[in-house]
Amino acid sequence: LELGCGTGKNTVWLIDKLKYLLGVDLSDEMLKKARGKVISNKATFKQADITQPWLFCEPPYNLISFSLVLEHIADLDFVFSEANKVLKKGGYIYVGELHPFKQYSGTRARFETATGTEVVECYNHHVSKFIQTGKKYGLSVAALDEHFDDDDKNSIPRILTILFQRH
Repeated sequence: LELGCGTGKNTVWLIDKLKYLLGVDLSDEMLKKARGKVISNKATFKQADITQPWLFCEPPYNLISFSLVLEHIADLDFVFSEANKVLKKGGYIYVGELHPFKQYSGTRARFETATGTEVVECYNHHVSKFIQTGKKYGLSVAALDEHFDDDDKNSIPRILTILFQRH
């Protein structure tokens, strides 16, 4: 279950590793691009708002992926609660987000439009908030990593990745 699949950039990588993938995004325009990019009978795409009850999917899933999504969600509790309902016991949740340190320094998600740069609303979730929310819903941290631009570990990390496992 790839939540916030966007244009399918990560879906292209994931699809060869999975039996089935449901890609979900809020934006119908992004989903049109994903459908054009990922031509596979193993992939289905749906438009949905993950801040509302997850009626768009049929559980259980052994992997839920959030890539650059949760920074746009104010209430992590609701999303983790819904994820817990559809995740198999022993399954994993992958979280890859703009590192909070980048956000502290003022970096925000943005995209270019015909009229200029559009900055997307973001919420700063501390590393501890991700971990504590996961624990609240029966998840443990299987892996945690920080990724740096140009592998420069003397700079501020760009991406935070956390792999949770449900027990």
